[in-house]
Amino acid sequence: MIVDCHVHLSAFTPGHGFMSRTLLDSVPFRFMRWKFGLVGEDASTESTLEQLLANTISDAAPVDAAVVLAFDAVYDAQGTRDPRTHFEVANDYVRDVTRRNPRLLYGASIHPYRRDAVAELERVAKDGAVLIKWLPITQDIDPSDARCFPFYEALAHLKMPLLSHTGWERTLPTANDRVADPALLAPALQRGVTVIMAHCGTRSFYGESCHVASFMRMAHEYERCYGDTSALNLPTRSYGWRPLLEDDVVRAKLVHGSDWPILPLPPVRRVGLRRSLALMSERNWMKRDALVKQALGLEGEYWTRAARLLRLPADHRPAS
Repeated sequence: MIVDCHVHLSAFTPGHGFMSRTLLDSVPFRFMRWKFGLVGEDASTESTLEQLLANTISDAAPVDAAVVLAFDAVYDAQGTRDPRTHFEVANDYVRDVTRRNPRLLYGASIHPYRRDAVAELERVAKDGAVLIKWLPITQDIDPSDARCFPFYEALAHLKMPLLSHTGWERTLPTANDRVADPALLAPALQRGVTVIMAHCGTRSFYGESCHVASFMRMAHEYERCYGDTSALNLPTRSYGWRPLLEDDVVRAKLVHGSDWPILPLPPVRRVGLRRSLALMSERNWMKRDALVKQALGLEGEYWTRAARLLRLPADHRPAS
């Protein structure tokens, strides 16, 4: 089964999630709201986005299923919710959305500084979560901080992967610009956690520091270290394809992810102009992302690696 391990959903209503006015008025979110016809900030907007996701995954071949990611709030050193939170998507909301569609899988998000972090991890695991998602530079998480260690031990015990953003991010506000380096996740790997490093340490914009080499060192050193290819089909991140694909060890650690609804653009220098134009005609962005990666030569176990890491049953197939 081919699984896209990195798909987003936004929420606006109490109990489901939160998005600050600063974020709603930002250029990336205004573009996506225009593109998908999201005109409000209420339950009907959520319903429209849920239906869009359902329609997208139903016609995303070769992708069979997608992990929908929750997004926890920022928490401070005392383990309480921080007012710096700009974006939040509740675990229970994502759980309920994914239960309504067999092609969608539940990706939970838990800030490790929370006082109830381990208890919440045990709860979402019972509810069917297949992984935990972090975005350290936005959620202000230092993965090397000892406050994360009990959470890592619980993750390892439950055999649940951690999908953690590495490198830079500009779509959401930055709370801590010192935690972009994949090397900070070493304590998780040393405790037996399977870590999927989202974006493989690439920068999100020109002029930022690059952590691809750091990710590649980690992939060589740690058996359980992987990197997802989400958003690598953005012009600012696509430079990462060359080193990632040319290293056989690293190539064998890549996991499929799209970062939907982020716009995928074929890397013309690697794919060619004619093929790039043909790929751009595909309007389903989740499908286009997968087709671009096929054109880049990704094959074989790359496509089934996510399902294996998520420990999905061999006979698990989404309903048609």
